[in-house]
Amino acid sequence: MSDLVTGEAVVLGLRTAKLPSRALAVLLDLVLEIVAFFACALVLMLVQPNLDGAAAAAIMLSLMVFFLVAVPVLVETFTRGKSLGKLALGLRVVRTDGGPVRFRHALVRGLVGFFEIIMLTGAPAAICSLISPEGRRLGDVFAGTLVVRERVTTRGTSAFTPPPPQLLHALGAELVRLDLSAVPDGLWLAIRQLLSRTGQLDPAVAFRMAAGLADELAALTRWPAPAGLDPASYLAAVLTERQRREWARAAGRASASASAPTAQTPPMPPSQLPTPPATPAAPAAPAAPVTGTTDSGFALPG
Repeated sequence: MSDLVTGEAVVLGLRTAKLPSRALAVLLDLVLEIVAFFACALVLMLVQPNLDGAAAAAIMLSLMVFFLVAVPVLVETFTRGKSLGKLALGLRVVRTDGGPVRFRHALVRGLVGFFEIIMLTGAPAAICSLISPEGRRLGDVFAGTLVVRERVTTRGTSAFTPPPPQLLHALGAELVRLDLSAVPDGLWLAIRQLLSRTGQLDPAVAFRMAAGLADELAALTRWPAPAGLDPASYLAAVLTERQRREWARAAGRASASASAPTAQTPPMPPSQLPTPPATPAAPAAPAAPVTGTTDSGFALPG
């Protein structure tokens, strides 16, 4: 177990990879790289069969450096510390602070690994890995990296388990009176991460980390853990109280918004009211017929 500390001062407690798994991952990578090297060399010989000896030797040397140095460096850079062999065995290369590796880390590992694994048949790498308590080879020492296991057998659930109701009932009065405003978000995050990964950590490491976080939380809330109470249970109780307050606050905002009166639409000013259509005029009455005679003596129709 390696107590890696992140930039947020959170101890990860990852399990480092030892020599057998690392050697098998390197062997798988070397087999794939050598097969790719010979395949490219065969294709080149078929395409250019008339190359002279010097040109062929230069091309073969370039291909060897490409597949045995450049390819591993590029693969570890773009996959953040995973090669095909490490992916098959559930391994990953990380920095000593737990962060992902970058190009400079992969370059140092690749250059040193070419000499200690390929040129010197892996003897320096095996000796250094056996001596190092974290299984690091020379490339890891110069690059500031180590190989950890990503697939480990957990001894419990990884989800946050709330404390039992009996404990919350016994501590209810003290929890309600707590002032949690001085606790920063970073400490809440560290507590949540620890409680969610307690089953994956060594019991001694988990107890030591919980005790440290409990002391820091007690200094901020001015309420130390009761005598005889496990530090992890103390952290879980305080975290549950914080979650209860957040839920109550969110429920209060939701009920307040639901009971708020809806705004009424203001009346439209008279100037913007639509004008009613004009009433059509009644048709004019027909004129009465005129009877009589004209000046010329013609009779008008009656």
